[in-house]
Amino acid sequence: MEVIRAPLVEYGVAKFVLPGQRESGDHHFIRCKQNGVLVAAIDGLGHGEEAARAAMTAESILQKADAEPIISLVERCHEKLRATRGVVLSLASIDSVHGMITWLGVGNVQGVLVRGGAKKEKAQEVLLLRPGVVGSQLPSLQATVFPIERGDTLFFATDGIRSDFAETLSALENPQRAAERILQGYRTGTDDALVLVARFRGNDS
Repeated sequence: MEVIRAPLVEYGVAKFVLPGQRESGDHHFIRCKQNGVLVAAIDGLGHGEEAARAAMTAESILQKADAEPIISLVERCHEKLRATRGVVLSLASIDSVHGMITWLGVGNVQGVLVRGGAKKEKAQEVLLLRPGVVGSQLPSLQATVFPIERGDTLFFATDGIRSDFAETLSALENPQRAAERILQGYRTGTDDALVLVARFRGNDS
């Protein structure tokens, strides 16, 4: 199965649009920036066109980001989304020069980083989600920073995916196949759903 490639990462995406809706309120975002890559999963509140509009507004702000810290990006999204339904999102910035990942989550977009090395003490890192809505009720933001290595794989899933998907993750699975498997096996069917899987390839890939 072919995997979508971008500098520094290879990734796969799978989406489910709630029947009866023309657009999904769940969007993904991947953009290479100076010395790294920005990865996000965005869930517009509710579903349909209004949810999609909110998600696209957040995505347009992330498109313009370069070296801006992710807390500043979320704060800027919050200001621009006040006139919309708002979104929940999880966002990760990978610094390929220093081998570090910085991430944060507002709302209920689940995030898991699965370590590629078999002998590492901690096989998974789980994103701490802070309750709130970007554009309406922004919590106090605190990003988490830790090392990332070649082969480590990031999983984001919106709330249309059951949380127990995290029990099945592997850093060895093809990213697109993993996204499709999780969507097929763990979607609730009562909301839009999105799964984003991104494997860090490093600078020498």
